[in-house]
Amino acid sequence: MGAEQADTPISGDVPRDDREHTGTPISGSARRGGSDIPGGRRKQRVSMADVAKLAGVSSQTVSRVSNGHPGVIDSTREQVLAAMRELGYRPNSAARALRYGQFNTIGVILFSLASTGNSRTVEAIATHAAAEGYAITLIPIDVPTQDNVLGAFTRMGELAVDAVIAIIEIYLLDTVTVTLPPGVHVVVVDSDAGDRYSVVDTDQADGARRAVRHLLDLGHRTVWHVTGPRTSYAALSRARAWRATLEEAGRPVPPPLPGDWSAGSGYAAGLALAGEPGCTAVFAANDQMALGLLRAFHERGRTVPGEISVVGFDDIPDSAYFVPPLTTVHQDFAEVGRRCVRQVLAQIRDGQSSRPGTDLVPTSLAVRQSTAPPPAGATS
Repeated sequence: MGAEQADTPISGDVPRDDREHTGTPISGSARRGGSDIPGGRRKQRVSMADVAKLAGVSSQTVSRVSNGHPGVIDSTREQVLAAMRELGYRPNSAARALRYGQFNTIGVILFSLASTGNSRTVEAIATHAAAEGYAITLIPIDVPTQDNVLGAFTRMGELAVDAVIAIIEIYLLDTVTVTLPPGVHVVVVDSDAGDRYSVVDTDQADGARRAVRHLLDLGHRTVWHVTGPRTSYAALSRARAWRATLEEAGRPVPPPLPGDWSAGSGYAAGLALAGEPGCTAVFAANDQMALGLLRAFHERGRTVPGEISVVGFDDIPDSAYFVPPLTTVHQDFAEVGRRCVRQVLAQIRDGQSSRPGTDLVPTSLAVRQSTAPPPAGATS
């Protein structure tokens, strides 16, 4: 079929390239012989044949230019590109992706965007994916069950993604409760499932050890702890490391106070701890709960760090502006995101599924004004 016949309705015998590269709508001011139709009716769409006709080349040549194939002389390539610009034509990337089997999209599955760790990790994944020419598709899961996880993976398949990053902060992959589909390009964040999947995580245990050791080295006899949710893998890892560090140092282990990542839960814990005369140091499992602690201690007349030292975890941007500025464990969320993207792209390019192993991103301790030696004569 010649280029002059390209304006006829598309039928099943139209060349494949013309169907796959249907582009943007064409206005009457751009297309030869066309006109805008009053009354809001749909405009005609620019096809590859339209570009070929204007450029005076074949549709196959336009296809080669659209796909960046070599073998097109520079003058012809520029002629085709000029026609595309004049007509406002853009290749249909979705159709081309279906043809070649690569979508340049990474799916992200997670249980919540409310937590600092999750939201900053997603931001980092999106930033590093974009730098590699990939977009992200996000699917939150309301209830962390096997059916919902598998349903999210099925949905990702329908949305045509090349790989999935699963931010599984809930402590489920470490049991038989939830498993991921086999043969999928996948990286898991926040999980102790490195024996089965590719896992990228902050070194939660080392961060908690740094926090507790800092307080012990300042002279505190022991360290109290406000935990994160019981269902959180990160919270349990930090609590276990807190306990282990105290036990290794031969120090008493106070009863932990439960929290839920919110400043409100930290405030409630702080009201309880303010009445403990032997409490001189507290490690909160995140910065938001540490903020609640600071408020409660202030209201109860317990000075920080004069009477009680406080350490958080995350190093959110606001933590340096708390009163007093908060000593906290710094998580490198940008590096977590970078390693997640690097690992899924390696799987895509190698054509292999998730490889078992855990890649831990180191932490550091940001020491500020919320910690100091205990007051003279204090007992814990």
